[in-house]
Amino acid sequence: MVSGLNVKEGNGMQTKQKSYKGLIYILLVLLSLFMLVPFYWMVISSLKLNKDVFSIPMKWWPDTIHWNNYQIIWKKLPLTTFFLNTAKLTICTTVIQLFTSCLAAYGFTKTKFKGRDLIFLMYVTTIAVPWQVYMIPQFILISKMGLNDTHIGLILMQAFSAFGVFLIRQFYISIPDELCEAARIDGLNEFGIFSRIVLPLGKPAMATLTIFTFTNVWNDFMGPLIYLKTKELKTIQLGIRMFISQYGADYAWIMAASVCSLIPVVIVFLSCQKFFVEGVAASGIKG
Repeated sequence: MVSGLNVKEGNGMQTKQKSYKGLIYILLVLLSLFMLVPFYWMVISSLKLNKDVFSIPMKWWPDTIHWNNYQIIWKKLPLTTFFLNTAKLTICTTVIQLFTSCLAAYGFTKTKFKGRDLIFLMYVTTIAVPWQVYMIPQFILISKMGLNDTHIGLILMQAFSAFGVFLIRQFYISIPDELCEAARIDGLNEFGIFSRIVLPLGKPAMATLTIFTFTNVWNDFMGPLIYLKTKELKTIQLGIRMFISQYGADYAWIMAASVCSLIPVVIVFLSCQKFFVEGVAASGIKG
């Protein structure tokens, strides 16, 4: 009798757990759909006529798909130039920031020197300082260096990241020190250990930082707005702002331009998604 009761209780617990998990999955699906609605509306609006974008009642699917909206925006503005400028800034900044963050994180985890933890603590504390606090001194410094209205100035400003060092360091801590010690015994120098052992093992954290950096730089509006004056040097975000100032009532065209600017970010995220999940889980930045 007792064993029969235990079996029933066990089956009841399993049923409750399955029901609970099913409810969680349903809530997650509904939340995901809710988050995707704005993106869906943006894409659909880019395929409508201007008069149908804010029509009442709202049309979730256009009567006629107008692909020519995308042709029009490429003719109205030099989007190719803006895309190339943004890609140049984003790729260069991401690569440099990955290198500097990984190198600094290696120094803060796998090498020992006096005051290492204190220096790291002071460096990471700068994350809490808003950009608006040092925006003006930074602008004065860049101007005196003659790097105003250049891409190099923007790249150098974002080449070092306290958040990037923190993120990579949290992952490097999980790499056993015994691997580095064995490599030192075999005659590898510090840069050899970094490039041949630690760097390949840190791919998940690097993918996570790549997504964060790529997204932030690609979508950056204030930096290019402050430092770039020449039209040929401007980024896609400034290009869309110029487009809105000229064609503010043409909402379908604005949505088409927004969709075009979003595509590279989506591609990068989907490419690094697998490593991104691993990197977030291992780097200690979970919500």
